[in-house]
Amino acid sequence: MGGLSSLAVGIWLHELSAPTKHYVADIGQSDRAELDALVSSLRAFGAEVVLVDLRSSMAAVASDLLRYRARHDGGYWNTTGAARFVLVNELAPLMREDGCRVLAHGCVGGGNDQRRFARYSAQVAPELTVLEPWTDPRALERFPDRAAMTEAVVRHGLRLDPGSGTERSTDANLAGASHESAELEDLDTPVTRLDPRWSRWPEQAPAEPETVTITFRDGRVVDVDGSGPDPVDWMARANEVGARQGVWLRDVVERRIIGTVCRGIYEAPGLELLERAWTRILQACLDAAGRELYDRLGAALGAAMYEGRWLEPAARAARDGVDRLLDEVGGSVTLSVHRGIARVERVKVAGGVVQQTRFGSGGNRWSRVATV
Repeated sequence: MGGLSSLAVGIWLHELSAPTKHYVADIGQSDRAELDALVSSLRAFGAEVVLVDLRSSMAAVASDLLRYRARHDGGYWNTTGAARFVLVNELAPLMREDGCRVLAHGCVGGGNDQRRFARYSAQVAPELTVLEPWTDPRALERFPDRAAMTEAVVRHGLRLDPGSGTERSTDANLAGASHESAELEDLDTPVTRLDPRWSRWPEQAPAEPETVTITFRDGRVVDVDGSGPDPVDWMARANEVGARQGVWLRDVVERRIIGTVCRGIYEAPGLELLERAWTRILQACLDAAGRELYDRLGAALGAAMYEGRWLEPAARAARDGVDRLLDEVGGSVTLSVHRGIARVERVKVAGGVVQQTRFGSGGNRWSRVATV
């Protein structure tokens, strides 16, 4: 997708005269012009390239992240883990059809993504051998650090993702972006040292608030301010509003798959905005026992997405349980969004919900059924 380590892998394999085919996936990380420039630079380099539009698949998984509240440490959205699932689930079958026998990726050795690619590949396309270049001493000798990678990428004229370079890395898709750098890994570094990919800081947002209405049906978003039900469209609209109004940031210390902890900074303007509305719908529609179960299953699904276990039986069973809870959950929420804050303005709930209205009647009328 244009990341530094992935391009370095391509250069290394080219230098070894290994026959390769490069798959560039559009998962909403950049506009089409940027991806076309990447493809052109790879072809000029002599690579065989296939550009695959996976935005619909990425948006569908983003919808699942919200529906199942599949978040990780500190409540951040599993957008990077979700992207790895989409890439393997969609590209591995295509690679198999194209006659490929090896799946090579650019993920660093020993990291979360190495395990995600391994687990999903074993489940989706077990006949493909997974090549992990950064566990190979020859690759490490050729590229001992990011400076060496950058030099080679620049020398060969390859188009580098705008968020990736020697000093920093941004892994982005339609659902959000993760930011890394040596500076940001230091817990003493203020988060304001970050350069967001899409979003404004709250103090940079417009002076006036804006309202946005989000509609849910059967536990899924079906419209964001007239976007229509296509997840690509409503995700783009939510991202636009959240980014403009500074609703996007999670700065966390996360517990990683390999047992270490590491600071992570996550930019997910659309999901952060939608979560405010989804929380109100859940509060209004689920009873206490249902909400407790939903939260437990959501935590399990957050861990499953983070660890690359989304296709395993436990995760499937957890999704089945949430699906039953959300069978008839729906309604609309209007938010007032301003400088990092999304405040609920109005709510309409679908279906029969017992809502207490005793206060104004002196306790004589205890409830009514709230409907749209």
